[in-house]
Amino acid sequence: MKSKYIFKSFLVLLFAFTAIQLHAQYKLPAYQKFKLKNGLTVYLMEQKEVPLINVSAIFPAGSIYDNKQAGLASLTASALMHGTTKTSKKNLDETLDFAAARVSTGSSKEFASLSAEFAAKDREKILALISEIIQTPAFDTTEFSKEKQRILIGLEQMKESPRNVINAYYEKFLFGNHPYGNVNSGTVKSVLPITTKELRAFYAANYFPEGSAIAVVGDFKSADMKKLITKYFSTWKKSGKKVVPVDTKFNVAKSNRVLLVNKSDARETTFFIGGFGVSRNNPDQVAIDVVNTYFGGRFTSLLNDELRVNSGLTYGANSRFNSYKNNGTFYISTFTANKTTEAAINKTLDIIKRLHDKGLDEDALLSAKNYIKGQFPPRYETSGQLAGLLTSMFWYNYDESFINNFEKNVDGLTVAKAKEIIAKYFPKEKLQFVLIGNAEAIEKYAKTLGEVTQLEIKADLE
Repeated sequence: MKSKYIFKSFLVLLFAFTAIQLHAQYKLPAYQKFKLKNGLTVYLMEQKEVPLINVSAIFPAGSIYDNKQAGLASLTASALMHGTTKTSKKNLDETLDFAAARVSTGSSKEFASLSAEFAAKDREKILALISEIIQTPAFDTTEFSKEKQRILIGLEQMKESPRNVINAYYEKFLFGNHPYGNVNSGTVKSVLPITTKELRAFYAANYFPEGSAIAVVGDFKSADMKKLITKYFSTWKKSGKKVVPVDTKFNVAKSNRVLLVNKSDARETTFFIGGFGVSRNNPDQVAIDVVNTYFGGRFTSLLNDELRVNSGLTYGANSRFNSYKNNGTFYISTFTANKTTEAAINKTLDIIKRLHDKGLDEDALLSAKNYIKGQFPPRYETSGQLAGLLTSMFWYNYDESFINNFEKNVDGLTVAKAKEIIAKYFPKEKLQFVLIGNAEAIEKYAKTLGEVTQLEIKADLE
């Protein structure tokens, strides 16, 4: 019996050791990268474990190019799925459904995207449809009218949930009139006048092969897939355009500021506290992630322990760096009852001070390192995740060394370096506060935090 127990224990240790070894040796799988004659960048990565293929495509068509028509990028990206000049929306939907294929489009702050998943046996049929969706969208007026009505209803409904809108308020407050302050979803006022004429103009200006990339990952032979991609995407006409660079000058607040958004029926205050963050390809990105894991990036973080577990002021608190190509945001996010707003924010400010004063000790740093290393490989397990990674590498201009050297960079972070990272990237002065709640109940306290600007949640965010 004893020998049987020892043998089982040995197997457990062996499996654990093997898992650690595999984990430590994680490298980005091999891939090909090339350009078509029209300038489209293509990534191919073979992953033959499952007979599926995933596609990720990216275009320089995010909300930073909306100008004064907030929501235009988002609506244009959605309308790509309203049919093409060759295939109606009805036939497009039926073909995808019959093949059990998934194709979706959308947009974010900086770029628009397309993602797809389909059976390997249907590769040519679905790639042909994807090519149509990207190159010859119909922008059908009837379909767009229905889509716009859904969007307008959704925009009104979002105002009922502070957590759905607070990020838009925060970025607008932080970036002001800079394109990074544009509201991705738009507002009722900005979306209402948009027609398919504007969609076509936005598409013509921002969807072009030289600024775009497509990644294909899955069950195929690269030589065969290269022929298919060349066949279906070389027809995308070269534009001669370049991606318009975004102004990298940002107005930095000279003191604490508060945006108080009044929701008169609110029983809670939802708030962000923070400031500017970092660009996606910042050389300290890995170290920042490790420190933030300790501070507010996981359930057992310092923020969550103090605000949720130890004081009971909220059900959850976290911190996040949201990074773009040229800048980003950092914020602490949580919510609390009206009567505990002052206590919760004061406690948060105390935790920020504690982070700067004490930093991380060896045990806390080791725990954060182990956590972030354990979370890393699962982010790039599936073909879909890998396809998205490849187009992200294109957009943010970084290579596989970020993946291949990740663990080395994590392990190289010391307590002393962590202290430097905190001082450099985690704001403690000139803090920007966005509070959504009952203004009458919290206005007096809000004024003690900094200069207050007040808005109504029922009004459109301009």
